[in-house]
Amino acid sequence: MDRRTKEQVVSELHEKLGKAKLGVLTSFNRMNVVKMEALRNTMRKSSAEVKVVKNTLLGIASKDTSFSVLSEHFHWTIAMVLGYADPVEPTKALVDFAKKNPELEIKIGALDGKILTKEDLTALAELPSREVLLGKLVSVMAAVPTSFVTVLNAVQRDFVQLLNAYAEKKKTLN
Repeated sequence: MDRRTKEQVVSELHEKLGKAKLGVLTSFNRMNVVKMEALRNTMRKSSAEVKVVKNTLLGIASKDTSFSVLSEHFHWTIAMVLGYADPVEPTKALVDFAKKNPELEIKIGALDGKILTKEDLTALAELPSREVLLGKLVSVMAAVPTSFVTVLNAVQRDFVQLLNAYAEKKKTLN
């Protein structure tokens, strides 16, 4: 690769790293082309992409980005999975793919400048999706006014029942 091509690769990768929220380093050297293409397709469906770049170029491109924390891990043959939207969905897809294909080894990741171990990534993959969490939040928010109205109605209902019981007691005494 000549110098001009390397500079272009570094600038494109730096731009992608600046946009990405999630980055996961994986070892793919035992995967064949068919499985690698399946990984790329799986990641594309979950708003992520797989980048295979030389470690030196990745190290240069990651400077001044939130993925510079991973620079000490750029020493084996790696593919970097970059997630651009919700970090849970690509992590879930990657962990599921790695379970089905033991040739793919998840090494380490970064989310908003913080390093994620393999265990952290597995825990992130087990989280519900953003839509499910938003649905739960809406249901909790809807439950508060409903409970408040129920409490307010209970005061009136109990008062009416008290008056009714008092009237029944008066009838029985007369």
